[in-house]
Amino acid sequence: MKLLPSKRRSPEEQQGSMTLIEHLTELRGRVIYSLYAVVVGAVVGWFLWDPFIDLIRRPFCDFLVTHPDQAPTSGCDLVFLGPFDGFAVRMKTTLFLGLAIALPVVLFQLWRFIAPGLTAKEKKWSIPFVVASMILFLCGAVLAYFVLPKSLDFLLAFAGSGVVPTLTVDRYVGFVTLLTLAFGLSFLFPVILVFLELVGLISPRTLSHYRRYAILVISVISAILTPGTDVVSMLAMMIPMYLFYEASIIIGRSVVRRREDS
Repeated sequence: MKLLPSKRRSPEEQQGSMTLIEHLTELRGRVIYSLYAVVVGAVVGWFLWDPFIDLIRRPFCDFLVTHPDQAPTSGCDLVFLGPFDGFAVRMKTTLFLGLAIALPVVLFQLWRFIAPGLTAKEKKWSIPFVVASMILFLCGAVLAYFVLPKSLDFLLAFAGSGVVPTLTVDRYVGFVTLLTLAFGLSFLFPVILVFLELVGLISPRTLSHYRRYAILVISVISAILTPGTDVVSMLAMMIPMYLFYEASIIIGRSVVRRREDS
């Protein structure tokens, strides 16, 4: 009796029927590729240390120009207290810059991991997903840099007269890094919402129904992340995030409509 050849499954079908161990193996491979990209980015970031420090130190120098009574003897130079602190903060900053440089590769690996659960049309969105994420994160990082002087003006001047700020390089770089990540990740808000709509965890109708609560949450988050002396800094984050929220609803409705028509 002649056996018929078995039907060969496509890579998508094979990935769609993966076991838990196979999914974990796939995830490990994506993480390894991402780590390779971060290491390469960190090598580049090592040589960007001096221009990076000069860039983020500029708002502190400007603050001391407008507040000469609070200028320490070291001027706007950042200091470190221990012999190992300078090396440690440079390594941390190098890893942060490496992650920022490798972000397109990391996002693409993330998309490749979740792509098997999407339809053929949705898989074509990989390049727009990566490009949109990069542009939004960079916009958030740039906005954070413009908000930084307002934040320093509020936080440093809050101590009052008779107290001068002697900023250590590790804490100052950590503050700038945290502020940059906060703005950059907040600008990825619409990408996260659209992704949740794609996988069916939320619907555009749900987002529309909870719009009032979303505005409240966005306002609170913006107030926490932008400690400025006026509402301009808070609105600089709150308005884009709300517009992103509305954009994710529109995109989600378009996705649902295409699925129903197909």
